Amino acid sequence: MAASSSRMLLACALLHMLVLSVSAEIKAAVGPSQREDDRPTEFAAMARGREEESAAMESVERVFEGRVVPGWKEQVTVRAVAVSAVLGGMFSVIVMKLNLTTGIIPSLNVSAGLLGFFLLTSWTKLLHKAGVVGVRPFTRQENTVVQTCVVACSGIAFSGGFGSYIFAMSDRISDQSGEVRDEHNIKNPSLGWMIGFLFIVSFLGLFSVVPLRKIMIIDYKLIYPSGTATAHLINSFHTPQGAKLAKMQVKTLGKFFVMSFSWGFFQWFYTGGDGCGFMSFPTLGLEAYRNKFFFDFSATYVGVGMICPYLVNISVLLGGVISWGIMWPLIEQKKGDWYPADLKPSSLRGIVGYRVFISIALILGDGLYNFLKVMTRTTTALVMQVRAMMSEPTLPISGGNAGDGVAGQTPEETFDDKRRTELFLKDQIPNWLALGAYVLIAAVSIATLAIFTVGAWSDASDGGIIAALAACGVMIGIVSTASDLTQDFKTGYMTLASPRSMFVSQVIGTAMGCVIAPSVFWLFYKAFNDIGMPGSEYPSPNALVYRNMAILGVQGLGSLPKHCLDLCIGFFVAAIAVNLARDLAPPSAARFVPLPMAMAIPFYLGPYFGIDMCIGSLVRFVWDRLDGPRAKAFAPPVASGLICGDGIWTLPQSVLALAGVKPPICMKFLSRSVNVKVDEFISTLPSSS
Repeated sequence: MAASSSRMLLACALLHMLVLSVSAEIKAAVGPSQREDDRPTEFAAMARGREEESAAMESVERVFEGRVVPGWKEQVTVRAVAVSAVLGGMFSVIVMKLNLTTGIIPSLNVSAGLLGFFLLTSWTKLLHKAGVVGVRPFTRQENTVVQTCVVACSGIAFSGGFGSYIFAMSDRISDQSGEVRDEHNIKNPSLGWMIGFLFIVSFLGLFSVVPLRKIMIIDYKLIYPSGTATAHLINSFHTPQGAKLAKMQVKTLGKFFVMSFSWGFFQWFYTGGDGCGFMSFPTLGLEAYRNKFFFDFSATYVGVGMICPYLVNISVLLGGVISWGIMWPLIEQKKGDWYPADLKPSSLRGIVGYRVFISIALILGDGLYNFLKVMTRTTTALVMQVRAMMSEPTLPISGGNAGDGVAGQTPEETFDDKRRTELFLKDQIPNWLALGAYVLIAAVSIATLAIFTVGAWSDASDGGIIAALAACGVMIGIVSTASDLTQDFKTGYMTLASPRSMFVSQVIGTAMGCVIAPSVFWLFYKAFNDIGMPGSEYPSPNALVYRNMAILGVQGLGSLPKHCLDLCIGFFVAAIAVNLARDLAPPSAARFVPLPMAMAIPFYLGPYFGIDMCIGSLVRFVWDRLDGPRAKAFAPPVASGLICGDGIWTLPQSVLALAGVKPPICMKFLSRSVNVKVDEFISTLPSSS
């Protein structure tokens, strides 16, 4: 069983690395605008000015040179924490909804930074108008604290396992996997143990990266694209032109938030039964609807499509066409040959097994390739940098002109680097504190999870599946929080926010998330009785995937249906081959090679949300062509408004469900022949007076 547990941990690690790579791919910014606005409008000037400020990295600190940088205690303010709590709760609801539907989580950093800027700017203005004296000015460092705290809080809603390993422990997901129910391998969600588990596993990653912050950011100058992009955004907000544009963006976000929220409210009235409402609209015909090809009028995934790269959206749709359009209909014709015809629909020994394990094979193939690629490139880059540092002369050598500065750098870059390094090294976090806290928390975690460790050495009948899922959760918690904090250190470095304020705000946000995220999940779990069930509003597909990974690690490959292993091997190799082809192809051709991990997502769920995302892509594509600068500036706020409005509607929807209030209308679509039968049946019923 030890070998099985090891296989499970390795598979879980690869799966989570791929989940992170999916998120990274989705969080990548859409490319630059296609054309410039020819009209000399005020907006075009602001957009160009802000773009120049962001692009001209070397001059950023010259812009803020006359401003005093507050100490770290003045950066982590009460108002910043209060705003972070409000936004953290809001974004946790949004992330939880996405996590329980398809598991595709776009970047919400832009929205967090933008809304944090808007709320705290409004806060300070209102206090000034009220005549309150001594109001501390709102700084970009405080803005960075809010963004860090919000993302840390909402990040727990994703990494906390509510749509994956925690929910995978439940009897609801166990029943879908087709295994014989064993109480040793079931642990249903409960608010108390979920909060406790998250507090145990979510802080180890924070202390593990603290000793590495100087090496990674100052010595090796690693880029950390997400942290760098967020820093550029926050820096631009705190310039006159950036503040004016940010106000317009917030107004746009609010407008589409209201529209999306209202659309969700309107749709609710027509969902008074199973298979009712706009989400069941057979837009491409009834036969296509049975194979998951339809547009479900989701504002959320139209918004996701607007901010995802085109290649991600096309890859998702292509994966849906290959699986639900070609493969599954062909495999279903083998019913009775490849798998028994009398299995229940959710059994892994039937068609569901092919859907789940082939998608896992694609995910693991893509994850393994990207893991090896990143490790190889990182190791090579670090070796080259170390060699370059060792070969540098001890004393600086002039490059010719005294004003030219260091060779290959401009004077402005040298000024920025010196300024940022000075502030970054000023408020250091003692290594003894980080290491001591890490040892203490690790000891508490090991003592608390001893039962899972014992289970990992046992077999499936003694809780091996739960042990594997719990171990997976520990690993995910460490990796996710460590990754987030490293990105935040980079953001803080570029906005002159203190490392201490970054660390403290990350700790505060993580602590918030350990309470808010389980509470939000508990609200979903209690409000929607069919959560986690296939075909429901919140199917939580990743939970079944994680459960099946645990079963595969414990029981071995004998649990797969006929020829499933052969197909899995083929798609595993195909994922590696496609990635290799994209890396070897010239850039002009590589941008047309699909992404295997994005293709894998609809293999189990179906392509319906891919259609939504492609519609969002089409809107963005047309907008880019008609008005490139405006699209580049306002597409993210529009998309965020659509995502946030539809996500926040879930709160009143949950309250209505808990109160027993049901929608008054069922809008359902039938074929003509079925409708005739329904009419005939109704005509036989006695008429009511």
